[in-house]
Amino acid sequence: MSTIATLVVGQDGSTTKDATSKNISSVADRALFLARRRNVDVIIIGGNTARNEPYSFTPVPLIVCSRSSTNPLPKNEKAHVWNCSPGEAIDQARTLFGHNILIEGGAQMIMELVDNQRIDQLELSRTQVTDGENLIDWQYLLSQFKNIEMKEIEDTQFFSASN
Repeated sequence: MSTIATLVVGQDGSTTKDATSKNISSVADRALFLARRRNVDVIIIGGNTARNEPYSFTPVPLIVCSRSSTNPLPKNEKAHVWNCSPGEAIDQARTLFGHNILIEGGAQMIMELVDNQRIDQLELSRTQVTDGENLIDWQYLLSQFKNIEMKEIEDTQFFSASN
């Protein structure tokens, strides 16, 4: 049973550039991101992430935590819109879909879940991109975990943090 969060940040802690994380990501980050999501039972994201990122297809069920009842991803047959907190979404998703849960954000959601100790493992990628938006204190996020491993592939640092 595990809840894993994944987040890509730029050199300056930005999580988006021009309103999307794809402009922060690197080739190495994208490859690991796509591989990771094939090994989970369900993915959870927030409403803003659903509106700004390409989620029209996912390999597993997708939960969108949103205050709006309008589905921002009508083409994704696996998408479900739930009006609940991220913590409640984890509990419900575990019951309905399975124990391996991937949190893909956004940054506010991940920060809230880390602060509430709902994340078992954080996979954080740090690229060389700067001058983005939605800055996050990625070092604070990592400091909330006991075990941190780092590896570098090409120009991207990959941190794997767990308790």
